[in-house]
Amino acid sequence: MDLTVPKYAYMFGFLQADGHLHQGAGQKGRLSVELNARDIELLRQFQKLTPYYSSIRERTRSTNFAETAHSAVWSLCSLEARTRINELGLPYGRKSKNITPPPGEFSQRDYLRGVIDADGSVGYTSKGFPFVSLTTASTAIGHWLRQYAKNVTGAERNLKRNARDGIYNLLYAMEPGQSLAAHLYYPGCLSLDRKLAAAQSIATWLRPSGMRAAYTARRWEEWEDRVLLELNSPSAAAEKLGRTPQSCNLRSWRLRTGQVPMPKSQ
Repeated sequence: MDLTVPKYAYMFGFLQADGHLHQGAGQKGRLSVELNARDIELLRQFQKLTPYYSSIRERTRSTNFAETAHSAVWSLCSLEARTRINELGLPYGRKSKNITPPPGEFSQRDYLRGVIDADGSVGYTSKGFPFVSLTTASTAIGHWLRQYAKNVTGAERNLKRNARDGIYNLLYAMEPGQSLAAHLYYPGCLSLDRKLAAAQSIATWLRPSGMRAAYTARRWEEWEDRVLLELNSPSAAAEKLGRTPQSCNLRSWRLRTGQVPMPKSQ
């Protein structure tokens, strides 16, 4: 599991947030992830990425949220695999407050997408505004996301635990939410299909006419699109074009996904 490889970084982020590492007697133990059966394809992708025997089974049971819940469980028992996962930062037993971003170099946006697919939300608010959010009990994850999202979107958030359950709730709505989703959910990335579809959907949102904008919109020119594509770096393009990294990142997403036409070659 090389975390500089995007698929493994995503997988590890997802396992940290929604996986469980159980310690049995002696060297026995199990790594497992249980998801709604509609998301079983992601578990199959994990199975393909894992060079050890693992299994996927489906079950139906009653829960606090539904009389009958149909779920899929991916299980891995290899000691070598469990040891590697544990060394990277997935503790045995209860872990929600103790997880931290992995040490050393790792593919950060893929890791964060894994965490958000497991413990976050992407979509529209009840008022129809696009958003990306994450709930976490981990102070380390909360601080890391806060700084990472600020670098991508320019939006700063306060980190404060919810008084009711002690959980951090980080929310990025409207343009910052669009920008963060565009950055995380790029074409061909490993993700939950439904959250990828939600990210693609919110990219098409436009601020309603008459709604006060946080800034004055500035039309993109073809030469600016060419510079953005040539530099292939929202931060570098922002400096050269006099725009925000958030604006450049969202424009890059719209160009790559065909939301707006590519500039004509000179």
